[in-house]
Amino acid sequence: MDLIIVESPSKAKTITKYLKGKYRVDASAGHIRDLPVHTLGVDVKNNFEPKYVNSEGKEDVIRRLVDATKKADRVYLATDPDREGEAIAWHLQTVLGLDTEGENRIEFNEVSQRAIEAALKTPRQINYSLVDAQQARRVLDRLVGYKLSTL
Repeated sequence: MDLIIVESPSKAKTITKYLKGKYRVDASAGHIRDLPVHTLGVDVKNNFEPKYVNSEGKEDVIRRLVDATKKADRVYLATDPDREGEAIAWHLQTVLGLDTEGENRIEFNEVSQRAIEAALKTPRQINYSLVDAQQARRVLDRLVGYKLSTL
């Protein structure tokens, strides 16, 4: 059975009803990886490379999704259709060990049976330009936050 991963647990329940058991649907509950909480997490000497870690408190979610991925015939990443959603899909792809060239990203702008079924017909690769945009924003937020918070 194929697996669809969305961000929201309530969205997962709704989509499960629409797809009538044809797919397993689960949720990441937002980001599963981020910059570390207690350090800068940005290598300023090496092109401001971010150093991601699994988010604290997400161990059970990650374990559940890894197990579900192992049992799935195919995994679709159906996170929100914006730069944050694209980054979450990329983090999921990384943590779950999915093919970086695989067409496993789907998106829809409304939670309806029609929109979901249409998205499943047109999977694509992750848009790394959107991921880069989110990473740039996250790195800037971290640098400004760490450097200015003391003031």
